[in-house]
Amino acid sequence: MSDLPEFDDLPELEGLGLRHAWDVWGPDDELGTINLVTPERVAAAATLVRTGQVISLDLPLTEPDPPLFGRQPYEHHVFALSRNEMDDRLDNFHLQASTQWDALCHVRCRERGYYGGRTQDPTEGPNGLGIDRWADHGVAGRGVLVDLAGWQAGQGLAYDALDSRAITVEELQAVVAAQGTELRPGDLLCIRFGWPGRYRALGRADREAYAADPSFAGLSADEGMARYLWNAHPAALLCDNPAVETLPGDPAVGSLHRRLLPCLGFALGEMFDFETLARECRDRGSWEFFFVAAPLKVPDGLGSPGNAVAIL
Repeated sequence: MSDLPEFDDLPELEGLGLRHAWDVWGPDDELGTINLVTPERVAAAATLVRTGQVISLDLPLTEPDPPLFGRQPYEHHVFALSRNEMDDRLDNFHLQASTQWDALCHVRCRERGYYGGRTQDPTEGPNGLGIDRWADHGVAGRGVLVDLAGWQAGQGLAYDALDSRAITVEELQAVVAAQGTELRPGDLLCIRFGWPGRYRALGRADREAYAADPSFAGLSADEGMARYLWNAHPAALLCDNPAVETLPGDPAVGSLHRRLLPCLGFALGEMFDFETLARECRDRGSWEFFFVAAPLKVPDGLGSPGNAVAIL
């Protein structure tokens, strides 16, 4: 854990020119960067709790509405089990329609397969990378919020979270420096683009049009971003936009999902809600907190609702 290789020392996938971390934690590894969630780091992060204030980091399961990327809204049924007992169920429930974790079996790297070189598609049966692996291990530690949207506003820069804009490594570094934040291995790195607040300002007709053709600011998908993120060694990267990287992307630059999920084994989260957390961090003058999440233990699931809180 203390001597992880630098990005430029990682081997490349032949023919693709993408660096991979398939042997960093062993050839049979099923956790990727969640390996960096260690008991020592969890215990140290627990000492960040000062007031005990708990802030939910999840959107309601009904947001965005309509769902994006062709997903459908779930159906919530409430019914009586008996005269005195009630129950409910969800039908047509997409695990990644709202605040979500992407399991390592969510994206493959072309013919080279999924993280670790597994080539079996989940549609053909489990490939050992289901979300239940992270649920069993647990996700907790030092959360760090990088308030990119707040920094943009403070600088008086033209910025709209719904515009397609690729955020560069230099911009991220500028925000981290302005906050006086130190990134440490094993952090739960949270980046606020301001997407939830901007999305909620849309009327119904605009939301329907947006669902058909979404765009948003996000991280650049280039190799430099993958290098920066890997060398920072967070246990997970959590963003409040719908895809971590910007959309629409540039095919000439490539896919950050492909670089991070199947190649580097990154734990990724999307559509987290950092609006309340950002206000509290700004008021406190501190951007670190105790982060706790419990992905649903769906055997061999490709994703899960976020189910995350910040404890201040």
